[in-house]
Amino acid sequence: MNLDYGTLDMLRKGHPAWRLLRSDNAPFIVSFLHRVFIVPNVRVMEQADLVEALNDELFALRERLGPEQFPKPALEYLNDWAANDKGWLRKFYRQASDEPFFDLTPSTEKAIAWLGTLTERSFVGTESRLLTLFELLKQMSEGSETDPQIRLAELYRRRDEIDSEIARVLEGDIPLLDDTELKDRFQQFMQLARELLTDFREVEQNFRGLDRRVREQIALWEGGKGALLEEIMGERDLIADSDQGRSFRAFWDFLMSSRRQEELSLLLGRVLSLPPVVELKPDTRTLRLHYDWLEAGEHTQRTVAQLSQQLRRFLDDQAWLENRRIMDILHGIEAKVLALRDSPPPGELMTIAENSADIELPMERPLHTPALKPLIADAVLESGDADLDAAALYSQVVIDKARLTRHVRHALQDRSQVTLSELCEMQPLENGLSELVAYLQLAGDGFRAVVDEGAEDLIIWRGTGADGEEHIRQARLPRVIFVR
Repeated sequence: MNLDYGTLDMLRKGHPAWRLLRSDNAPFIVSFLHRVFIVPNVRVMEQADLVEALNDELFALRERLGPEQFPKPALEYLNDWAANDKGWLRKFYRQASDEPFFDLTPSTEKAIAWLGTLTERSFVGTESRLLTLFELLKQMSEGSETDPQIRLAELYRRRDEIDSEIARVLEGDIPLLDDTELKDRFQQFMQLARELLTDFREVEQNFRGLDRRVREQIALWEGGKGALLEEIMGERDLIADSDQGRSFRAFWDFLMSSRRQEELSLLLGRVLSLPPVVELKPDTRTLRLHYDWLEAGEHTQRTVAQLSQQLRRFLDDQAWLENRRIMDILHGIEAKVLALRDSPPPGELMTIAENSADIELPMERPLHTPALKPLIADAVLESGDADLDAAALYSQVVIDKARLTRHVRHALQDRSQVTLSELCEMQPLENGLSELVAYLQLAGDGFRAVVDEGAEDLIIWRGTGADGEEHIRQARLPRVIFVR
């Protein structure tokens, strides 16, 4: 960024962070917002809770500085800070809620973070930052190297260094960081962690700006749904596929890993228990710093979800309007038909074209077929005198399936399975093949049965033939097993 006179003058007049620093009540505003939002890492706060906290702050300041200091009520201060000409707070309403909510703007958090750098520090470390810069340069250089030989040479060198360090540790030479190095690295860690939380508000504001533009386009759109969705999703993909969007997505995937969360908790617990770090008196919330990252990232993800919900609501509204228009047309047709029911107009009232063409090819027509006239012989019917027994025509065999079912259940009481041949041995077939078929029907409908194609059973029964004599019948079939 070029910090020339014109750019700085424009920032002085229009940037909310600069306006906050120039404000007469800047110490009061910054101290209150830092204590309420930054220190406990609160992303959103209801108006009632924020007014109560500001009233306590005003009461303490008036007791110390005099009753004439800060004469306005707390709610008026909050609304003034959230006005467009200030832009230090964001006032909004959540869906299905009448209670206003407040949140810090990214500009305000940047101003507070910069003021935090003005305080004198008892210890200023430079080694850790130099090592961080050197490591970043190595990652960029190695990550962009396309020559496999160079990449392999670097990996071999790092492997040799690790092997050498392992050998020294096995010999008892364990290098440790001294107190100064530990303090230096811990301060660098806290600074980067705080900057990461600050950047989340700016990422969230970018997605919120996209959501606001989408709502404006939907409210003023008069064209088709396809063109609007194409334009909206183009903007959404532009942000998601930008450098900032891809970096945030990679950060979120890394942090959502349960293994990474457990590793961060373990590392934070060990580092915060080191005596040099304890001397720095770190904030008690440092132990749950990664959970603050998760909460901040969740707010950003929720903003993206609101954008998707807005698109879904737009599609549902459009579909409802189109369906309502169709129903209005149908109701209009019904009303006109009822009005013409008693006195229809002469001529054709309505013509409907067929939904398909009636095509007949010449060769598809059948040839003429003369009618067949049957010849009926004039013969006299004579009654027969044969002596036949017609009783066999009326004799029917009824299979009692209930009896067969009781027989199968009784056989399965003391065993887990029984074959069809065993059932026929315990209770021989009385009605021959008909009763055997009834057993097979019960195996498919009334019981759980298994057919073993690899085995074969022979079922034998006695039956009476046409000559009235008793004969032995037999049937071979795959083994049927009834299972309890």
